[in-house]
Amino acid sequence: MYRTTLLVFAAAFACWGQVLAAVDYDQQHITIAITQEPPNLDSSRTTDLVSFRILGHVNEGLVRYDRRGRIAPGVASSWQVTDDGITYKLRRNAKWSDGSPVVADDFVYAWQLLVDPGRASPYAAIAIPFENAAAISRGEKPVEALGIEAISDDELRVRFETGCGYCVALMTHAAFFPIRRTFHRSQGDRYASEADTILYNGAFVLSEWTHGARLVLDRNPDYWDAASISLNRIDIAYVTEDNRARLNLFRDEAIAYTSLGTDTVGDALDHGLRMRTFASGGLSYLWFNHREGRPTAHSDLRFAIANAFSVEDYVNRVIGIPGYKPAYSFFPAWVEGAEGKFSEEHPVQERPRNVDLANKHLRDFFEHHPAAKDTSLVLLTVSSPTGVRVAEFFQGVISETLGIRVRIDQQTFKQYLVKSRNGDFDIALSSWYPDFDDIVTYADLLGSYNANNRGRWQDEEYDRQLAILIREPVRKKRMASAGVLQQLITEHLPVLPLAETGSAWVAHPQLKGVTRRVMGPDPDFTYARVSPP
Repeated sequence: MYRTTLLVFAAAFACWGQVLAAVDYDQQHITIAITQEPPNLDSSRTTDLVSFRILGHVNEGLVRYDRRGRIAPGVASSWQVTDDGITYKLRRNAKWSDGSPVVADDFVYAWQLLVDPGRASPYAAIAIPFENAAAISRGEKPVEALGIEAISDDELRVRFETGCGYCVALMTHAAFFPIRRTFHRSQGDRYASEADTILYNGAFVLSEWTHGARLVLDRNPDYWDAASISLNRIDIAYVTEDNRARLNLFRDEAIAYTSLGTDTVGDALDHGLRMRTFASGGLSYLWFNHREGRPTAHSDLRFAIANAFSVEDYVNRVIGIPGYKPAYSFFPAWVEGAEGKFSEEHPVQERPRNVDLANKHLRDFFEHHPAAKDTSLVLLTVSSPTGVRVAEFFQGVISETLGIRVRIDQQTFKQYLVKSRNGDFDIALSSWYPDFDDIVTYADLLGSYNANNRGRWQDEEYDRQLAILIREPVRKKRMASAGVLQQLITEHLPVLPLAETGSAWVAHPQLKGVTRRVMGPDPDFTYARVSPP
Protein backbone atom coordinates (compact mmCIF):
# COMPACT_ATOMS: atom_id res chain seq x y z
CA MET A 1 0.00 0.00 0.00
CA TYR A 2 2.70 2.45 1.00
CA ARG A 3 4.85 1.77 -2.08
CA THR A 4 1.87 2.11 -4.40
CA THR A 5 1.00 5.43 -2.83
CA LEU A 6 4.53 6.73 -3.36
CA LEU A 7 4.40 5.76 -7.02
CA VAL A 8 1.21 7.75 -7.41
CA PHE A 9 2.86 10.74 -5.73
CA ALA A 10 5.92 10.42 -7.97
CA ALA A 11 3.69 10.47 -11.03
CA ALA A 12 1.95 13.54 -9.67
CA PHE A 13 5.31 15.28 -9.19
CA ALA A 14 6.16 14.59 -12.83
CA CYS A 15 2.87 16.15 -13.92
CA TRP A 16 3.40 19.26 -11.83
CA GLY A 17 7.04 19.58 -12.84
CA GLN A 18 8.40 20.09 -9.32
CA VAL A 19 8.45 18.65 -5.85
CA LEU A 20 6.42 20.90 -3.58
CA ALA A 21 7.96 22.12 -0.32
CA ALA A 22 6.12 21.92 2.97
CA VAL A 23 6.56 25.65 3.60
CA ASP A 24 7.76 28.64 1.61
CA TYR A 25 8.46 31.73 3.70
CA ASP A 26 9.05 34.16 0.83
CA GLN A 27 5.85 33.19 -0.98
CA GLN A 28 3.87 32.43 2.20
CA HIS A 29 2.81 29.07 0.77
CA ILE A 30 2.15 25.84 2.64
CA THR A 31 1.55 22.32 1.35
CA ILE A 32 -0.73 19.94 3.25
CA ALA A 33 -2.68 16.71 2.74
CA ILE A 34 -6.27 15.71 3.45
CA THR A 35 -7.67 12.26 4.01
CA GLN A 36 -10.53 12.31 1.50
CA GLU A 37 -11.90 14.14 -1.48
CA PRO A 38 -14.57 16.64 -0.37
CA PRO A 39 -17.82 14.86 -1.29
CA ASN A 40 -19.96 17.99 -1.65
CA LEU A 41 -19.08 21.70 -1.57
CA ASP A 42 -22.67 22.89 -1.93
CA SER A 43 -23.09 24.57 1.46
CA SER A 44 -26.86 24.04 1.41
CA ARG A 45 -26.46 20.28 1.03
CA THR A 46 -23.17 19.10 2.48
CA THR A 47 -22.92 17.19 5.76
CA ASP A 48 -19.34 15.94 6.09
CA LEU A 49 -16.38 17.28 8.01
CA VAL A 50 -13.99 17.36 5.04
CA SER A 51 -16.29 19.55 2.95
CA PHE A 52 -17.04 21.81 5.92
CA ARG A 53 -13.30 22.29 6.44
CA ILE A 54 -12.81 23.49 2.86
CA LEU A 55 -15.96 25.65 2.91
CA GLY A 56 -14.86 27.27 6.16
CA HIS A 57 -11.76 28.61 4.40
CA VAL A 58 -13.40 29.83 1.19
CA ASN A 59 -16.80 31.07 2.35
CA GLU A 60 -18.20 32.98 5.29
CA GLY A 61 -21.56 33.47 6.95
CA LEU A 62 -23.04 36.29 8.99
CA VAL A 63 -20.72 35.48 11.89
CA ARG A 64 -17.54 33.43 12.25
CA TYR A 65 -15.12 32.16 14.88
CA ASP A 66 -12.07 34.25 15.69
CA ARG A 67 -8.62 32.90 16.56
CA ARG A 68 -9.69 32.25 20.14
CA GLY A 69 -12.86 30.41 19.19
CA ARG A 70 -15.19 33.29 20.03
CA ILE A 71 -18.15 34.42 17.93
CA ALA A 72 -17.04 37.37 15.81
CA PRO A 73 -18.55 39.48 13.01
CA GLY A 74 -18.39 37.96 9.55
CA VAL A 75 -20.42 39.31 6.65
CA ALA A 76 -22.53 40.96 9.34
CA SER A 77 -20.74 43.87 10.98
CA SER A 78 -23.26 44.00 13.83
CA TRP A 79 -26.55 42.49 14.97
CA GLN A 80 -29.35 43.06 17.44
CA VAL A 81 -31.19 40.20 19.15
CA THR A 82 -34.79 40.57 20.29
CA ASP A 83 -37.28 38.09 21.73
CA ASP A 84 -38.65 37.27 18.27
CA GLY A 85 -35.58 37.42 16.07
CA ILE A 86 -32.28 38.99 15.01
CA THR A 87 -31.55 41.95 12.76
CA TYR A 88 -28.17 41.92 11.02
CA LYS A 89 -26.33 44.84 9.45
CA LEU A 90 -24.17 43.61 6.57
CA ARG A 91 -20.82 45.19 5.87
CA ARG A 92 -20.70 46.99 2.52
CA ASN A 93 -17.20 45.78 1.64
CA ALA A 94 -18.12 42.09 1.66
CA LYS A 95 -17.70 40.81 -1.90
CA TRP A 96 -18.05 37.67 -3.96
CA SER A 97 -15.07 36.43 -5.93
CA ASP A 98 -16.61 37.84 -9.14
CA GLY A 99 -16.52 41.34 -7.62
CA SER A 100 -20.24 41.62 -6.87
CA PRO A 101 -21.33 42.62 -3.35
CA VAL A 102 -22.66 40.12 -0.82
CA VAL A 103 -26.20 41.29 -0.10
CA ALA A 104 -29.03 40.26 2.19
CA ASP A 105 -30.86 38.43 -0.62
CA ASP A 106 -27.90 36.02 -0.88
CA PHE A 107 -28.80 34.76 2.60
CA VAL A 108 -32.53 34.70 1.87
CA TYR A 109 -31.96 32.55 -1.21
CA ALA A 110 -29.50 30.18 0.52
CA TRP A 111 -31.81 29.58 3.46
CA GLN A 112 -34.76 28.94 1.19
CA LEU A 113 -32.68 26.34 -0.65
CA LEU A 114 -31.83 24.76 2.69
CA VAL A 115 -35.45 24.24 3.81
CA ASP A 116 -36.95 23.45 0.40
CA PRO A 117 -38.43 19.93 0.84
CA GLY A 118 -38.00 19.30 -2.86
CA ARG A 119 -34.21 19.46 -2.43
CA ALA A 120 -34.16 17.23 0.67
CA SER A 121 -31.15 19.01 2.16
CA PRO A 122 -29.72 16.79 4.92
CA TYR A 123 -29.27 19.80 7.20
CA ALA A 124 -32.77 21.26 6.72
CA ALA A 125 -33.63 20.40 10.33
CA ILE A 126 -31.00 22.84 11.61
CA ALA A 127 -33.31 25.70 10.55
CA ILE A 128 -36.21 24.51 12.77
CA PRO A 129 -35.95 27.49 15.18
CA PHE A 130 -36.87 29.93 12.41
CA GLU A 131 -40.39 30.99 11.60
CA ASN A 132 -42.31 28.50 9.43
CA ALA A 133 -39.27 26.25 8.82
CA ALA A 134 -41.05 23.16 10.19
CA ALA A 135 -44.21 23.83 8.19
CA ILE A 136 -42.16 24.35 5.03
CA SER A 137 -40.32 21.06 5.57
CA ARG A 138 -43.69 19.30 5.79
CA GLY A 139 -44.81 20.89 2.54
CA GLU A 140 -47.50 22.96 4.28
CA LYS A 141 -46.07 26.37 3.33
CA PRO A 142 -43.92 27.71 0.48
CA VAL A 143 -40.22 28.42 1.02
CA GLU A 144 -40.95 32.13 0.70
CA ALA A 145 -42.76 31.92 4.08
CA LEU A 146 -39.47 31.27 5.90
CA GLY A 147 -38.77 33.84 8.58
CA ILE A 148 -35.97 35.69 6.81
CA GLU A 149 -36.31 39.02 5.01
CA ALA A 150 -33.97 41.28 3.08
CA ILE A 151 -35.01 44.69 4.36
CA SER A 152 -32.37 46.23 2.09
CA ASP A 153 -29.12 45.07 0.49
CA ASP A 154 -27.28 45.52 3.79
CA GLU A 155 -29.97 44.74 6.35
CA LEU A 156 -31.34 41.27 7.10
CA ARG A 157 -34.15 40.35 9.48
CA VAL A 158 -34.51 36.81 10.85
CA ARG A 159 -37.64 35.80 12.79
CA PHE A 160 -37.88 32.97 15.33
CA GLU A 161 -40.70 30.45 15.52
CA THR A 162 -40.19 30.69 19.28
CA GLY A 163 -37.28 31.85 21.42
CA CYS A 164 -33.80 30.69 20.38
CA GLY A 165 -30.96 31.35 22.76
CA TYR A 166 -28.29 29.78 20.55
CA CYS A 167 -29.18 31.19 17.14
CA VAL A 168 -26.33 33.70 16.88
CA ALA A 169 -23.83 30.82 17.28
CA LEU A 170 -25.87 28.82 14.78
CA MET A 171 -24.99 31.32 12.05
CA THR A 172 -21.39 30.06 11.95
CA HIS A 173 -22.59 26.85 10.31
CA ALA A 174 -22.01 26.38 6.59
CA ALA A 175 -25.71 25.61 6.00
CA PHE A 176 -26.37 29.32 6.58
CA PHE A 177 -23.65 30.60 4.27
CA PRO A 178 -24.91 32.91 1.49
CA ILE A 179 -25.46 31.75 -2.10
CA ARG A 180 -25.90 34.24 -4.92
CA ARG A 181 -29.24 33.61 -6.61
CA THR A 182 -28.34 34.40 -10.24
CA PHE A 183 -25.05 32.50 -10.15
CA HIS A 184 -26.57 29.40 -8.54
CA ARG A 185 -29.35 29.25 -11.10
CA SER A 186 -26.93 29.77 -13.99
CA GLN A 187 -24.90 26.72 -12.90
CA GLY A 188 -27.82 24.33 -12.44
CA ASP A 189 -26.71 20.81 -11.50
CA ARG A 190 -23.07 21.79 -12.03
CA TYR A 191 -23.11 24.09 -9.01
CA ALA A 192 -20.21 23.37 -6.62
CA SER A 193 -18.97 20.44 -8.72
CA GLU A 194 -15.81 22.23 -9.90
CA ALA A 195 -13.68 25.12 -8.68
CA ASP A 196 -15.20 27.53 -11.18
CA THR A 197 -18.82 26.61 -10.43
CA ILE A 198 -18.82 28.23 -6.96
CA LEU A 199 -18.53 31.84 -5.88
CA TYR A 200 -16.38 32.59 -2.85
CA ASN A 201 -16.62 35.30 -0.20
CA GLY A 202 -14.14 33.96 2.36
CA ALA A 203 -10.46 34.45 3.12
CA PHE A 204 -9.44 32.12 0.26
CA VAL A 205 -10.74 31.03 -3.12
CA LEU A 206 -10.57 27.52 -4.52
CA SER A 207 -8.48 28.18 -7.62
CA GLU A 208 -7.85 24.56 -8.60
CA TRP A 209 -9.65 21.29 -7.94
CA THR A 210 -8.31 18.12 -9.51
CA HIS A 211 -10.74 15.56 -8.21
CA GLY A 212 -9.22 12.93 -5.98
CA ALA A 213 -5.76 14.46 -6.23
CA ARG A 214 -5.36 18.16 -5.42
CA LEU A 215 -7.06 21.35 -4.26
CA VAL A 216 -5.41 24.78 -4.28
CA LEU A 217 -6.67 27.58 -2.05
CA ASP A 218 -5.35 31.05 -2.92
CA ARG A 219 -5.65 34.18 -0.80
CA ASN A 220 -8.76 36.19 -1.71
CA PRO A 221 -7.69 39.80 -2.31
CA ASP A 222 -11.34 40.94 -2.19
CA TYR A 223 -12.04 39.45 1.25
CA TRP A 224 -13.17 42.23 3.58
CA ASP A 225 -10.51 41.27 6.16
CA ALA A 226 -7.77 40.41 3.64
CA ALA A 227 -5.23 42.50 5.57
CA SER A 228 -5.36 39.93 8.40
CA ILE A 229 -4.53 36.99 6.13
CA SER A 230 -0.85 36.04 5.83
CA LEU A 231 -0.86 32.90 3.67
CA ASN A 232 -1.01 33.42 -0.07
CA ARG A 233 -1.60 29.77 -0.88
CA ILE A 234 -2.69 26.55 0.81
CA ASP A 235 -1.79 23.73 -1.56
CA ILE A 236 -3.65 20.55 -0.67
CA ALA A 237 -1.37 18.50 -2.85
CA TYR A 238 -2.21 15.04 -1.54
CA VAL A 239 -5.46 13.21 -0.89
CA THR A 240 -4.81 9.97 0.94
CA GLU A 241 -6.29 8.04 3.86
CA ASP A 242 -2.98 6.26 4.38
CA ASN A 243 -1.70 7.52 7.74
CA ARG A 244 1.80 6.19 7.13
CA ALA A 245 2.03 7.83 3.72
CA ARG A 246 1.09 11.20 5.23
CA LEU A 247 3.57 10.79 8.09
CA ASN A 248 6.35 9.96 5.61
CA LEU A 249 5.43 12.98 3.53
CA PHE A 250 5.71 15.09 6.67
CA ARG A 251 9.09 13.60 7.61
CA ASP A 252 10.31 14.29 4.07
CA GLU A 253 9.15 17.93 4.45
CA ALA A 254 6.67 17.57 1.62
CA ILE A 255 3.73 18.65 3.81
CA ALA A 256 3.60 21.05 6.73
CA TYR A 257 0.91 19.40 8.82
CA THR A 258 -0.69 16.03 9.36
CA SER A 259 -2.94 14.32 11.83
CA LEU A 260 -1.79 11.02 13.27
CA GLY A 261 -3.72 7.77 13.31
CA THR A 262 -3.69 4.76 15.58
CA ASP A 263 -0.93 3.23 13.48
CA THR A 264 1.35 6.30 13.36
CA VAL A 265 1.31 7.82 16.87
CA GLY A 266 4.08 5.48 17.99
CA ASP A 267 6.09 6.09 14.80
CA ALA A 268 5.96 9.85 15.32
CA LEU A 269 7.25 9.49 18.86
CA ASP A 270 9.96 7.04 17.79
CA HIS A 271 11.24 9.58 15.26
CA GLY A 272 11.36 12.31 17.87
CA LEU A 273 8.63 14.43 16.31
CA ARG A 274 6.88 16.98 18.50
CA MET A 275 3.39 15.54 18.78
CA ARG A 276 0.54 17.75 19.94
CA THR A 277 -2.88 16.66 21.11
CA PHE A 278 -6.27 18.30 21.04
CA ALA A 279 -9.67 17.31 22.42
CA SER A 280 -11.63 17.79 19.22
CA GLY A 281 -15.09 17.66 20.81
CA GLY A 282 -16.57 15.00 18.57
CA LEU A 283 -18.28 11.76 19.45
CA SER A 284 -17.72 8.38 17.81
CA TYR A 285 -20.56 5.90 18.07
CA LEU A 286 -22.40 3.02 16.41
CA TRP A 287 -25.56 3.77 14.45
CA PHE A 288 -28.10 0.98 14.79
CA ASN A 289 -30.53 0.64 11.89
CA HIS A 290 -34.14 0.82 13.18
CA ARG A 291 -35.84 0.35 9.82
CA GLU A 292 -38.41 -2.42 9.55
CA GLY A 293 -36.89 -5.83 8.97
CA ARG A 294 -33.48 -4.97 10.42
CA PRO A 295 -32.46 -7.15 13.40
CA THR A 296 -30.91 -4.10 15.09
CA ALA A 297 -34.38 -2.57 15.31
CA HIS A 298 -34.85 -4.83 18.37
CA SER A 299 -33.51 -3.41 21.62
CA ASP A 300 -32.38 -6.75 23.07
CA LEU A 301 -29.89 -7.22 20.25
CA ARG A 302 -28.61 -3.68 20.68
CA PHE A 303 -28.09 -4.20 24.42
CA ALA A 304 -26.42 -7.56 23.77
CA ILE A 305 -23.86 -5.82 21.56
CA ALA A 306 -23.40 -2.96 24.05
CA ASN A 307 -22.55 -5.34 26.91
CA ALA A 308 -20.25 -7.55 24.86
CA PHE A 309 -17.23 -5.26 25.16
CA SER A 310 -15.61 -2.62 27.35
CA VAL A 311 -15.65 0.93 26.03
CA GLU A 312 -12.52 1.70 28.03
CA ASP A 313 -10.65 -1.21 26.42
CA TYR A 314 -11.90 -0.08 23.02
CA VAL A 315 -10.50 3.43 23.48
CA ASN A 316 -7.17 2.37 24.97
CA ARG A 317 -6.39 -0.74 22.93
CA VAL A 318 -8.16 -0.25 19.60
CA ILE A 319 -8.03 3.51 19.08
CA GLY A 320 -4.89 4.31 21.10
CA ILE A 321 -4.79 7.98 20.06
CA PRO A 322 -4.01 10.51 22.81
CA GLY A 323 -6.98 12.74 23.58
CA TYR A 324 -9.65 10.07 23.08
CA LYS A 325 -11.64 9.05 26.16
CA PRO A 326 -14.49 6.59 26.78
CA ALA A 327 -18.03 7.89 26.17
CA TYR A 328 -21.16 6.62 27.87
CA SER A 329 -23.40 9.55 26.99
CA PHE A 330 -24.42 10.91 23.60
CA PHE A 331 -23.63 14.38 24.99
CA PRO A 332 -19.85 14.95 25.33
CA ALA A 333 -18.27 16.24 28.53
CA TRP A 334 -17.52 19.71 27.10
CA VAL A 335 -21.24 20.52 26.63
CA GLU A 336 -22.58 23.16 29.02
CA GLY A 337 -25.58 22.44 31.25
CA ALA A 338 -27.75 24.76 33.33
CA GLU A 339 -24.97 26.12 35.53
CA GLY A 340 -21.96 23.87 34.91
CA LYS A 341 -21.09 20.97 32.64
CA PHE A 342 -24.07 18.88 31.56
CA SER A 343 -22.17 15.66 32.27
CA GLU A 344 -21.76 16.70 35.91
CA GLU A 345 -25.40 17.71 36.31
CA HIS A 346 -26.70 14.59 34.54
CA PRO A 347 -24.09 11.83 34.99
CA VAL A 348 -24.39 8.54 33.14
CA GLN A 349 -23.35 5.24 34.66
CA GLU A 350 -20.31 3.61 33.10
CA ARG A 351 -20.90 0.34 31.29
CA PRO A 352 -18.19 -2.32 31.80
CA ARG A 353 -18.10 -5.50 29.76
CA ASN A 354 -20.73 -7.95 31.02
CA VAL A 355 -20.81 -11.16 28.97
CA ASP A 356 -23.54 -12.75 31.12
CA LEU A 357 -25.83 -9.77 30.61
CA ALA A 358 -24.97 -9.67 26.91
CA ASN A 359 -26.00 -13.29 26.49
CA LYS A 360 -29.18 -12.77 28.52
CA HIS A 361 -30.23 -10.02 26.12
CA LEU A 362 -29.30 -12.28 23.21
CA ARG A 363 -31.49 -15.11 24.56
CA ASP A 364 -34.38 -12.68 24.99
CA PHE A 365 -33.87 -11.49 21.42
CA PHE A 366 -33.98 -15.05 20.03
CA GLU A 367 -36.94 -15.94 22.25
CA HIS A 368 -39.04 -13.18 20.75
CA HIS A 369 -37.55 -13.61 17.27
CA PRO A 370 -36.70 -17.31 16.81
CA ALA A 371 -36.30 -16.90 13.05
CA ALA A 372 -33.38 -14.56 13.72
CA LYS A 373 -31.05 -17.33 14.93
CA ASP A 374 -29.36 -17.37 11.54
CA THR A 375 -29.00 -13.57 11.61
CA SER A 376 -25.92 -12.00 10.07
CA LEU A 377 -25.17 -8.30 10.35
CA VAL A 378 -23.71 -5.80 7.88
CA LEU A 379 -21.23 -3.41 9.50
CA LEU A 380 -20.67 -0.31 7.35
CA THR A 381 -17.38 1.57 7.62
CA VAL A 382 -15.10 3.91 5.71
CA SER A 383 -12.18 2.11 4.07
CA SER A 384 -9.52 3.94 6.07
CA PRO A 385 -6.93 2.18 8.23
CA THR A 386 -8.67 3.27 11.44
CA GLY A 387 -12.13 2.47 10.06
CA VAL A 388 -11.08 -1.05 9.10
CA ARG A 389 -9.32 -1.61 12.42
CA VAL A 390 -12.41 -0.57 14.38
CA ALA A 391 -14.73 -2.62 12.16
CA GLU A 392 -12.60 -5.73 12.64
CA PHE A 393 -12.73 -5.20 16.41
CA PHE A 394 -16.53 -5.17 16.43
CA GLN A 395 -16.70 -8.04 14.00
CA GLY A 396 -14.65 -10.08 16.47
CA VAL A 397 -16.61 -8.94 19.53
CA ILE A 398 -20.02 -9.73 18.03
CA SER A 399 -19.05 -13.03 16.42
CA GLU A 400 -16.96 -14.41 19.28
CA THR A 401 -19.10 -13.22 22.22
CA LEU A 402 -22.57 -13.46 20.68
CA GLY A 403 -22.03 -16.01 17.89
CA ILE A 404 -23.48 -13.70 15.23
CA ARG A 405 -21.80 -13.43 11.85
CA VAL A 406 -20.74 -9.93 10.78
CA ARG A 407 -19.85 -8.86 7.26
CA ILE A 408 -17.75 -5.71 7.03
CA ASP A 409 -18.78 -3.38 4.22
CA GLN A 410 -15.84 -1.05 3.46
CA GLN A 411 -16.68 1.95 1.31
CA THR A 412 -15.05 5.13 0.12
CA PHE A 413 -16.08 8.11 2.22
CA LYS A 414 -18.46 9.40 -0.45
CA GLN A 415 -20.13 6.02 -0.94
CA TYR A 416 -20.28 5.50 2.82
CA LEU A 417 -22.38 8.66 3.07
CA VAL A 418 -24.73 7.41 0.35
CA LYS A 419 -25.18 3.99 1.94
CA SER A 420 -25.69 5.36 5.45
CA ARG A 421 -28.32 7.83 4.23
CA ASN A 422 -30.12 5.06 2.38
CA GLY A 423 -30.06 2.74 5.40
CA ASP A 424 -27.97 0.12 3.62
CA PHE A 425 -26.47 -1.30 6.85
CA ASP A 426 -27.32 -2.92 10.17
CA ILE A 427 -24.59 -1.14 12.11
CA ALA A 428 -22.61 1.85 10.88
CA LEU A 429 -19.43 3.21 12.44
CA SER A 430 -19.91 6.94 12.70
CA SER A 431 -18.85 10.15 14.37
CA TRP A 432 -20.40 13.55 14.86
CA TYR A 433 -18.65 16.85 15.42
CA PRO A 434 -20.48 19.86 16.86
CA ASP A 435 -21.97 22.37 14.45
CA PHE A 436 -22.46 25.09 17.06
CA ASP A 437 -21.94 25.67 20.76
CA ASP A 438 -25.08 24.15 22.26
CA ILE A 439 -26.26 20.69 23.31
CA VAL A 440 -28.85 20.83 20.50
CA THR A 441 -26.07 20.08 18.02
CA TYR A 442 -26.10 16.49 19.35
CA ALA A 443 -29.67 16.13 20.62
CA ASP A 444 -31.18 17.17 17.29
CA LEU A 445 -29.40 14.33 15.51
CA LEU A 446 -31.92 11.80 16.89
CA GLY A 447 -35.02 13.82 16.06
CA SER A 448 -37.40 11.81 13.88
CA TYR A 449 -37.53 14.66 11.36
CA ASN A 450 -33.76 14.96 10.95
CA ALA A 451 -32.37 13.64 7.67
CA ASN A 452 -29.07 12.99 9.47
CA ASN A 453 -30.82 10.47 11.72
CA ARG A 454 -29.26 7.66 9.70
CA GLY A 455 -30.75 4.86 11.82
CA ARG A 456 -34.30 6.29 11.51
CA TRP A 457 -35.05 5.82 15.21
CA GLN A 458 -38.32 7.47 16.22
CA ASP A 459 -39.74 8.20 19.65
CA GLU A 460 -42.63 10.60 20.36
CA GLU A 461 -41.40 11.56 23.82
CA TYR A 462 -37.93 12.25 22.48
CA ASP A 463 -39.35 14.57 19.82
CA ARG A 464 -41.50 16.35 22.43
CA GLN A 465 -38.60 16.97 24.79
CA LEU A 466 -36.37 17.97 21.87
CA ALA A 467 -38.90 20.63 20.87
CA ILE A 468 -38.72 22.06 24.41
CA LEU A 469 -34.93 22.06 24.29
CA ILE A 470 -34.95 23.96 21.01
CA ARG A 471 -37.69 26.49 21.78
CA GLU A 472 -37.59 27.08 25.54
CA PRO A 473 -35.74 30.33 26.38
CA VAL A 474 -35.09 29.47 30.06
CA ARG A 475 -31.82 27.54 30.27
CA LYS A 476 -32.71 25.55 33.39
CA LYS A 477 -35.87 24.22 31.73
CA ARG A 478 -33.93 23.47 28.54
CA MET A 479 -31.38 21.39 30.41
CA ALA A 480 -34.12 19.52 32.28
CA SER A 481 -35.46 18.40 28.90
CA ALA A 482 -31.94 17.50 27.80
CA GLY A 483 -31.72 15.28 30.89
CA VAL A 484 -34.88 13.46 29.79
CA LEU A 485 -33.40 13.03 26.30
CA GLN A 486 -30.30 11.46 27.77
CA GLN A 487 -32.43 9.09 29.84
CA LEU A 488 -34.40 8.03 26.75
CA ILE A 489 -31.19 7.35 24.84
CA THR A 490 -29.88 5.26 27.75
CA GLU A 491 -33.14 3.28 27.97
CA HIS A 492 -33.61 2.64 24.24
CA LEU A 493 -30.02 2.72 22.94
CA PRO A 494 -30.79 4.04 19.45
CA VAL A 495 -27.05 4.66 19.11
CA LEU A 496 -24.12 3.32 21.11
CA PRO A 497 -21.62 6.00 22.25
CA LEU A 498 -18.02 4.84 22.05
CA ALA A 499 -15.56 7.67 22.54
CA GLU A 500 -15.11 11.39 22.79
CA THR A 501 -12.67 12.14 20.03
CA GLY A 502 -9.21 13.57 20.25
CA SER A 503 -6.59 14.48 17.70
CA ALA A 504 -2.84 13.91 17.66
CA TRP A 505 -0.94 15.96 15.10
CA VAL A 506 2.42 17.28 14.02
CA ALA A 507 3.29 20.57 12.31
CA HIS A 508 6.34 22.06 10.62
CA PRO A 509 8.24 24.32 13.05
CA GLN A 510 7.87 27.29 10.66
CA LEU A 511 4.09 26.89 10.44
CA LYS A 512 2.53 29.18 13.04
CA GLY A 513 -1.01 30.23 13.90
CA VAL A 514 -2.88 27.02 13.05
CA THR A 515 -6.13 27.11 15.03
CA ARG A 516 -7.60 23.93 16.48
CA ARG A 517 -11.19 24.27 17.60
CA VAL A 518 -14.21 22.23 18.61
CA MET A 519 -16.57 24.32 16.47
CA GLY A 520 -15.92 25.51 12.94
CA PRO A 521 -13.34 24.29 10.39
CA ASP A 522 -10.67 22.21 12.11
CA PRO A 523 -7.79 22.55 11.61
CA ASP A 524 -8.18 26.17 10.55
CA PHE A 525 -5.35 27.71 8.51
CA THR A 526 -7.10 31.04 7.93
CA TYR A 527 -4.74 33.00 10.19
CA ALA A 528 -1.71 30.74 9.83
CA ARG A 529 1.63 32.04 8.58
CA VAL A 530 5.10 30.80 7.67
CA SER A 531 7.76 32.17 10.01
CA PRO A 532 11.37 32.81 8.92
CA PRO A 533 13.61 29.71 8.75
